[in-house]
Amino acid sequence: MSLIRLQDVSVRFETAQVLREAFFRLEPGDRVGLIGKNGSGKTSILKLILGQVTPDTGTVALEPGIRVGYFSQFSELDGQATISEVLDGLFVEIKAVEAELASIDAAIARTPSDAELDRLIHRQAELFEQMDRLDGWDYKRRIDTALTTLGFNEAHRVCAIDELSGGWRNRAALAKILLEGPDVLLLDEPTNYLDVAGVEWLEAWFRTFRGAAIIVSHDRRFLDAVVTRIIEVENFHLHEYPGNFGEYVVQKQFRLKTLEQQFVHESELLAFEAEGISDRREAAKAASKNLGSQLAKIKKARAPRPVDQIITEIYGRLHVKDSLCRVEGLSKAYGDKELFTDLTFEIRRGNRIVVLGSNGSGKTTLLRVLTGEEPADFGEVTWAHGTVVVSYNQVLAELDDDDTVSHAVNAMPGSLAFTATRKSVNRFLAMFQFSEADLKQKIGNLSGGQRARVAMAQCLLSGASVLLLDEPTNHLDMSSTQVMERALLHFPGAVVVVSHDRFFTDKIANRRLVFGTDVARPGEVDVRAA
Repeated sequence: MSLIRLQDVSVRFETAQVLREAFFRLEPGDRVGLIGKNGSGKTSILKLILGQVTPDTGTVALEPGIRVGYFSQFSELDGQATISEVLDGLFVEIKAVEAELASIDAAIARTPSDAELDRLIHRQAELFEQMDRLDGWDYKRRIDTALTTLGFNEAHRVCAIDELSGGWRNRAALAKILLEGPDVLLLDEPTNYLDVAGVEWLEAWFRTFRGAAIIVSHDRRFLDAVVTRIIEVENFHLHEYPGNFGEYVVQKQFRLKTLEQQFVHESELLAFEAEGISDRREAAKAASKNLGSQLAKIKKARAPRPVDQIITEIYGRLHVKDSLCRVEGLSKAYGDKELFTDLTFEIRRGNRIVVLGSNGSGKTTLLRVLTGEEPADFGEVTWAHGTVVVSYNQVLAELDDDDTVSHAVNAMPGSLAFTATRKSVNRFLAMFQFSEADLKQKIGNLSGGQRARVAMAQCLLSGASVLLLDEPTNHLDMSSTQVMERALLHFPGAVVVVSHDRFFTDKIANRRLVFGTDVARPGEVDVRAA
């Protein structure tokens, strides 16, 4: 019995083709990872299932009576109720049983007649069975566990949803849909705005979820842990690969050998992905040793590939000082909450520093202090004279909707587009999925993922000595993330990254700042509040 069926479905929006002759079935217990480039139609597939988009041809059928839950990274949860009240309201049936059990306890305490006592005890036994069937004995603990793991403190729990930020509304919506336990889950980028602990909790939750799921995600570690097959949206068609993300990478390479290569560098980027998976698995075998040092030891000498040559040509004339920044005795608190205290470290050429920690631990605040957007309470941030620093989030926020992609990428002051050859820059942009037509587009007409690519290209070509990146993979598709990873590995300056994407951070990091742990691992700086 298929829960969801797409039969020969085609979808077109005005002049843009989205899907053509698409076939898909979701079976009970399926965990489908839906992947594809920005704008390829992944979200449209979810909206087809929800009935929000009507196919031009073909049919979309759902098994009668199934309950479908939908989570979007752009939360639609709102209102004056608190998230605690919203989640408590999911368990109306359980609360009714609880109330009847309480009334039976009170009636028994009043020493009723023998006949009435028998009736009460019989009814009590029926209600106990109902609570077992509803798994209702610990629903309050389940609510608390979900909220705690998703980072909700007491203030967030008693705050009206309308007063929460967009990111916190997303987490509230995720908590709600997971506790509802529908038959089919449709999740659109569920790991965005979660920290590593939240992502790992979500992975563990899926191990007990009995329903089926379709998951749109760029988080490769998450897909590797959760899905049972991959569906890739490519050239308006759906291509299926059994297994998790690691198995998809291997199978896709074989498939590309039998097809005309559609994107010049795709096979090469998949090879990098396979190397990363292989290296990690080999390193993980030495469980008693530090994973980071194991990964470093097993890196093999590999001949340069064209992707690397394009990137090194771009960065060939970028000269960077050895010492770029000195952070001494840095402290920051909000009210009574200390984020970091007496933090001292140096940023040097070649550093790729990944900042790790739970939500609210101070990671983004640290980047804002480094850029001067926020003042430190104590301590100093001293940048070397002439050091140019670029913040990805600032660049993304300041994109001009009336500007063209080409002008935005090429006209930044100090841009490498002025020092590198036009051929090198054009090859780099093509690798970043910018066609000639794309370069002429106005930024105001782009999707969120396309805007993120423009901002990232600006940063990588900016000519800056230091790149500050806050959750850079959140809105990039996998191909763009892979290109970014290769660029960061060859970037001659320094990179400071906040990210929950474990696959990404494992590939690029050579130093780590870890917030909120008790013991620093070798090669890492441990940052603790107080």
